Amino acid sequence: MSNVVVVGMQFGDEGKGKVVDLICPAFDHVVRYQGGHNAGHTVRFADRRFALHLIPSGILHSGIHCYLGNGMVIEPEAFAKELDGLIAAGIEVEGRLWVSDRAHLLSPAHGRLDRAREDALGNDKIGTTSRGIGPAYESKVGRYGLRLADCLDDGFEARLRTQVERATVELGLGEIAAQDLWDETRNHFARHLPRLKPLVADVSLRLATAIASDEPVLFEGAQGTLLDVDHGTYPYVTSSSATAGGAATGAGIAPSQIGAALGILKAYTTRVGAGPFPTERTGPIGERLRKRGNEFGTTTGRPRRCGWLDMVLARYAVRINGIDAIALTKLDVLDDLDEIKIAVAYQVDGETLRELPASRSRLARVEPVYETLPGWRKSTVGTVDFQGLPENARRYVERIEQDLGVPVAVISTGPRREETIVRRELLGGVVGDRLARLLSA
Repeated sequence: MSNVVVVGMQFGDEGKGKVVDLICPAFDHVVRYQGGHNAGHTVRFADRRFALHLIPSGILHSGIHCYLGNGMVIEPEAFAKELDGLIAAGIEVEGRLWVSDRAHLLSPAHGRLDRAREDALGNDKIGTTSRGIGPAYESKVGRYGLRLADCLDDGFEARLRTQVERATVELGLGEIAAQDLWDETRNHFARHLPRLKPLVADVSLRLATAIASDEPVLFEGAQGTLLDVDHGTYPYVTSSSATAGGAATGAGIAPSQIGAALGILKAYTTRVGAGPFPTERTGPIGERLRKRGNEFGTTTGRPRRCGWLDMVLARYAVRINGIDAIALTKLDVLDDLDEIKIAVAYQVDGETLRELPASRSRLARVEPVYETLPGWRKSTVGTVDFQGLPENARRYVERIEQDLGVPVAVISTGPRREETIVRRELLGGVVGDRLARLLSA
């Protein structure tokens, strides 16, 4: 089976955009299956840089069909701006991009609710992007959401008004403020929905047709395993299924049609927003990683919290997603360190844990058990051959493989597409013969 899901193995921001951009020429179709414009993928090649928030990275490659799946929530203005930016950059999108008729719409009322709820939490904030993602998913699960298919119906405005009225009650708005919110929401959709409507399609059916014709599909996830609403560090999570299992429901295909999972693992760990982070370093090491790795959010610009690689989280991600191969990113960020630590277990309440606890209070108290490895103190930037890495850098990669029992098939040694090691001998049985041929050309 040549259909592959790409999934983050940490708290998001692992570098999925670059990896998807690298491998998607081996596929005919790329589909984003969850999340909204709270996610961000940065892709660099040559002297060009693209920051994508809703549209799959595959759009940057001519001839590839791209989809926004039913598991997403779509903010029309954000989508229109991103689309116009691509067109202005000379990217051909006509006839290549579709949005699921079952994807849900995100409105200004959702954003207003998100901000109000975060403010009300005070010091206990979740750390959301305040863009309305959670409230949009809440309206979906509460069965009063609006789907793209609804915007094609005559009754759309009446349904939209009902949704806004529910928000005004929670926000405690008076008559004038409530009318202002309604006017803002109605005008917002009137301006931006026309850009979306021509692209609305039955994405599930289109993907089923492609798969039946043996046209390979790449499923592109957003955020990461530890932000999954079910399997992440709840409640400090996103509101969608960010793990590999979400690809089936979020794209509308059968689980049996996904052939392999490629996990994206950063060579250290980062997190944006609040929530437990066992290996976080708040001193010089954390600042060093942040500065050298340019660890600022693609979507919000917020500085990311930084720390050592956490193998407890990585093992959990391998199990939850069924990871077949790993793409290790930002190895070069560790180039100037004398020694590098990895957390191989946790200690809490007199017990040693090798698995992630579900209890939020227990996870907040864990102390990492570190293993220290020697650094390599040599530049790996732009290295394209595994044997060309310093010996200690190779040992670092091999130690990760040993612990996880999964091959590291791709290693990123810089932000650009070309700055990548592809271990071709590890790819053939994982992502299909077509991808192996492409990367060995």
